[in-house]
Amino acid sequence: MARVSQAHLDARRRQILDAAALCFARNGFHATSMQDVLKEADLSAGAVYRYFSGKEELIAAIVGEVLGEVHAAFEAAARQSPPPPPDQLAAAVLSRALALRAGLTLDGVPAFPRLVVQVWSEIPRNESLAAVLTEGYDAVRAAWGRIVEAYQEAGIMRPDIAPDHVARTMIAAVLGFIAQQSLFGPAPVEVLRDGLQALMSMPLPQSDTPSDPQSDPQSDTGTDHSSVNLVETQSN
Repeated sequence: MARVSQAHLDARRRQILDAAALCFARNGFHATSMQDVLKEADLSAGAVYRYFSGKEELIAAIVGEVLGEVHAAFEAAARQSPPPPPDQLAAAVLSRALALRAGLTLDGVPAFPRLVVQVWSEIPRNESLAAVLTEGYDAVRAAWGRIVEAYQEAGIMRPDIAPDHVARTMIAAVLGFIAQQSLFGPAPVEVLRDGLQALMSMPLPQSDTPSDPQSDPQSDTGTDHSSVNLVETQSN
């Protein structure tokens, strides 16, 4: 009996994961049956079950793969001195994640954003999937934290901001952008990049003397008017 090459095994696994991703994006996790996956992949039950025992393993593998790619990209950025600016870095990593799944479409529209939202909806009732997502999120968040520390050490980001606060904000921006694509249709990643760049370019408020709260209509007792200019390098 001829030995099956690793390349063949990897290609078959990819075929199954892509078919499952399309089914989950189209119908959701609970409404998708293994028979749906078999039909989408155009494979026999034996061929699919050789790789995955069922839907739980399929969705966990899809989520783990995506988060692993994202984590690796941010870890690589954290090793640069300094790392790329946040707008460029977030856009580059998201662009790569979308490009790797460009062939997955539903009615001509990229399926990946819709898949992400479907995964979120499954988290509250699926403890094993929640554990996979939490582990991946924590790894990405930690990598972003190291990136922020590198910005601060290089003197290009304010040192008084907790790195984890920036990490959470950047992750929220990307996830929010993905949610918008799922809800309202595709948008180029340049939209996210340009929006972040514009926020980063806001100048520090200049004032030589403390303003009088009663004479300044924009002054509000207890309000922090400190700069939102986190990165002062010029992004292209």
